[in-house]
Amino acid sequence: MGDAVPLAYQNTTVAPDWLNKGDNAWQMISATLVGLQSVPGLVILYGSVVKKKWAVNSAFMALYAFAAVWICWVTWAYNMSFGDKLIPLWGKARPALGQKFLIEQAVLPATTHYYHNHTTVETPTATPFFPMASMVYFQCVFAAITVIILAGSLLGRMNIKAWMAFVPLWLTFSYTVGAFSLWGGGFLFQWGVIDYSGGYVIHVSSGIAGFTAAYWVGPRPKKDRERFPPNNVLLMLAGAGLLWMGWAGFNGGDPYAANIDSSMAVLNTNICAATSLLMWTTLDVIFFKKPSVIGAVQGMITGLVCITPGAGLVQGWAAIVMGILSGSIPWFTMMVVHKRWTLLQKVDDTLGVFHTHAVAGFLGGTTTGLFAEPTLCSLFLPVTNSRGAVYGGSGGVQFLKQIVGAGFIMGWNVVVTTIICVVIRLVMPLRMSEEQLTIGDDAVHGEEAYALWGDGEKYDATRHAWYSDDTQHPKVSSGVTQNV
Repeated sequence: MGDAVPLAYQNTTVAPDWLNKGDNAWQMISATLVGLQSVPGLVILYGSVVKKKWAVNSAFMALYAFAAVWICWVTWAYNMSFGDKLIPLWGKARPALGQKFLIEQAVLPATTHYYHNHTTVETPTATPFFPMASMVYFQCVFAAITVIILAGSLLGRMNIKAWMAFVPLWLTFSYTVGAFSLWGGGFLFQWGVIDYSGGYVIHVSSGIAGFTAAYWVGPRPKKDRERFPPNNVLLMLAGAGLLWMGWAGFNGGDPYAANIDSSMAVLNTNICAATSLLMWTTLDVIFFKKPSVIGAVQGMITGLVCITPGAGLVQGWAAIVMGILSGSIPWFTMMVVHKRWTLLQKVDDTLGVFHTHAVAGFLGGTTTGLFAEPTLCSLFLPVTNSRGAVYGGSGGVQFLKQIVGAGFIMGWNVVVTTIICVVIRLVMPLRMSEEQLTIGDDAVHGEEAYALWGDGEKYDATRHAWYSDDTQHPKVSSGVTQNV
């Protein structure tokens, strides 16, 4: 008797005719790359860029958010973002867990084409060549990284229990609205606002929401605000490297196919990031007389954020221009405007997420309204006659649409984040206790980063400090001063 062909290799529900295995593989790889940006990427970056006493807490905030978003996403939030329309800015909440739903071909919303002669043509629902399970996975890691980026504004003082409540509330009432409005068939999507891969949905929303939440949580203790050195710059670079390389999936997966547009998006992403890093570093050298590793990472991030709204829609020269702008304008808002604007000084945005994500995301969205190339737009956008302002025609209108779209995302996040923080504050404190703020990780988690010493125990000043009463553990001076 001949060997039976495994079910996975037959044209059945496991491998239907519509499934393109290359597209499906790329979509899952892209999703995994974005997931790695968060865990371990931002977990490592947050844990190393902060003061030592907050390393564990900062890393845990990111790790918790990643896990919490997953459960919320498949239980109700996916369909609020990409499901059937409830209202023009929100989808109907329902689970994305059933087999019948997940094995079906993925679906993208229909839209309307607007032409110069005032006629409209309805575009049917698009169906990428992979299952809904891949779509749910891909969009989940985007939702997760958005909340984790937001956390960067709140490191070093937010009550961890308040953060645990904040994550599902903000995902439900803020992120899903932006995602549905711009990506899931909502009113901004239908109007033709361009957000290729999340410059508005992810970066403007997280930057504005983080800044707003930081206002309500309040600042870090004065001592921490005045001196907040990273505890491990080299480990920070490891996290930043995962962030940069993971952006290939962040922007390369959004055409929902392994196609030409995906290749353009990945190439432009790296061009803009590199240009922005070099521009930021140049400004550091000119004005501060030395290059900064942290500054280089900030420039890298602003470049990655800026290209995101138009990664597959602009030409290479435009990616360089966007990199120059993203390496200079956020630098200016952080180094100059921040020091002169009372509100920015009052609100303690720990990692400067407002500058690196909100400012850079808005910049990317508006420059996409300038530089979106018509032919490239036709490869990706549901509204095929889109174009940037520099290409004439309806480009000027597109630029205005980009500004309006950003304004909606900003306004919604200010209002909703404020409401969430006020509601949580009625139940529990938003801030840590004074004891926790003074001690740090050990008081909050009972754990410390780099806590073990030569005898396998936590640091104890009475035993491990150079001047102590401990005679059982002799101190050895460094090799520089030790007598031979």
